Amino acid sequence: MQNHGFARVAAASPELKVADCVFNSGQIIEVINNAAAQEVEYLVLPELCITGYTCADLFLQPRLLDAATEALLRITAATAEHKMIVIAGLPISIKSRLFNCAAVIQQGQILGIVVKTCIPGYSEFYEPRWFAGAEELEVSELRIGGAVVPIGNDLIFACESNGNVSFGVEICEDLWVPVPPSSLLAQAGATLLFNPSASNELVGKADYRRQLVGSQSASCVAGYVYAGCNTGESTTDVVFGGHSLIAENGQLLAESERFTHESRMITADIDLPRLQYSRTVMGTFRAGKGGRNYRELLYVSPVRENSQRELKRTVGVNPFVPGNPLQRDERCQEILSIQTSGLMKRIRHIGTKQAVIGISGGLDSTLALLVAVRAMELLGRPASDVLAVTMPGFGTTNRTYDNAVGLIKALGASLQVVDIKAACLQHFEDIGHDKDVHDLTYENVQARERTQILMDLANKNGGIVIGTGDLSELALGWCTYNGDHMSMYSVNSGIPKTLIQYVVAWYADHEADETVGKFLYSIIETGISPELLPPSATGEIVQLTENILGPYIVHDFFLYYMLRTGASPGKMLYLAQHAFGEAYPKEQLVAWLKVFITRFFTQQFKRSCLPDGPKVGTVSLSPRGDWRMPSDASAALWLQEIEEL
Repeated sequence: MQNHGFARVAAASPELKVADCVFNSGQIIEVINNAAAQEVEYLVLPELCITGYTCADLFLQPRLLDAATEALLRITAATAEHKMIVIAGLPISIKSRLFNCAAVIQQGQILGIVVKTCIPGYSEFYEPRWFAGAEELEVSELRIGGAVVPIGNDLIFACESNGNVSFGVEICEDLWVPVPPSSLLAQAGATLLFNPSASNELVGKADYRRQLVGSQSASCVAGYVYAGCNTGESTTDVVFGGHSLIAENGQLLAESERFTHESRMITADIDLPRLQYSRTVMGTFRAGKGGRNYRELLYVSPVRENSQRELKRTVGVNPFVPGNPLQRDERCQEILSIQTSGLMKRIRHIGTKQAVIGISGGLDSTLALLVAVRAMELLGRPASDVLAVTMPGFGTTNRTYDNAVGLIKALGASLQVVDIKAACLQHFEDIGHDKDVHDLTYENVQARERTQILMDLANKNGGIVIGTGDLSELALGWCTYNGDHMSMYSVNSGIPKTLIQYVVAWYADHEADETVGKFLYSIIETGISPELLPPSATGEIVQLTENILGPYIVHDFFLYYMLRTGASPGKMLYLAQHAFGEAYPKEQLVAWLKVFITRFFTQQFKRSCLPDGPKVGTVSLSPRGDWRMPSDASAALWLQEIEEL
């Protein structure tokens, strides 16, 4: 796992007793040892965890402050054998001012002490009674335990062996202000952000806290680890629940159970190269660099050599499709709305009389037809303004033909049937091709004949041709150049194959009548095929795309992780093995990965001249937008890595 840049982080809420530093340090050391056993690399503990957050006026007692320092030194000594970074909170008195601090510890040393910037003094919070804010700190170093340690809120911690990895710390309330320190730390390069916190529980506050941590991790394009103190804190007026959270760029990776008295820890693996790739792609992320200068403190890489740990992170087999059914329904409805709105604008702009679509009885053309009919309806025009053309050829089966014709009629679109077999036979004769040789020419003649018919019908009727090809086909180049590859507006070009069936199913469940719904589910259950080769003796499809290329669910997985995260072939394989488990052997995944990379590079020329089409998700292959690649770029580096797998 370490070869692919995952960092194991943890947020812990140890059992504690208010003002009992000896007990608390013992619990903290126990948590540290537990985290080390799980190969955690970064551990954050709650705000003021060494003393407890609710000590109130006891914070002003020198005995407590001395005990806190002694406990910090015991905790520091206990980390001597660990490369893990530990972040623990305590009060520190400096020049007659008290500061709410977080000590950053590694291998028996205190690397630095971060001071809380924002001191809350509203509602149930009364910190200004005891603590000063970081702006009142008059020193930049502190002598503690015989060592001189940097202190302040201007510290950023950088891994000495990896210039792309650094982290920053903010404390509790710092996150809740309009411009959190973590935002500036992220702009200065911190990819990991840690928050030792003591946020009490109120009705609905956990939801807000969850949203806050998730949103901050997204706006900072970072991993955000938040550790809250538990019910061991005083309940004089408030109750603490030990709510801890780990998020990565808007995605919640782990969340603790609340309202526990004993020690609790959550862990997750954060994908650091993915964060770095996302920041690089954004370009504007580092603009301004946070507006301040930070002192950079080096730390030893906490990665354990020769680790055999398993990835502690959910990797779904279908990254384009939300696992939550409610979210999936919302996604499908929104995709249809984006497609429909884009087509409506184009129809309005051109003033076209018809939308002309080739309907095969497959998923892609079905979705394009649904979008076109919706667009006409919202424009106040009849569905008959959609000219749906089905063009049976040598490979057309009764099932796909019947589904195509039935669906067109049920939707009220205009139907035209043009049999292409005679025209293709004539073309074979014209170019001297043997009709019994079922090669690429045999297939592409049919695809181009269909496109020619659609284009000519559009000219004849004052219409435009609506493209049906999807994102997965564009990635693999599984389309005939200047055949189904070409149109005047391509409504499906931003949607991967694995998602299209859910969009069609959503329409069937929410907008279609019973008759349309039956046709749609029959189409969903039909095997994916271009139907360019003759069917079997029993009339079944023999040319199944996934038997030739490999499963679309695997290719869409590779597509997502290559374009969305910048993953190398090795990392794509590692994640695919984790996601698919025993469904496919490693050798088969490697073979499909080679197909994906080879076709992705060699078929770029088809993407370089794509027609317009709406972007609907974070992955797009538009040559005018997200993906600009030379058509003659070499795949050698990627294929070399695949050979080494």
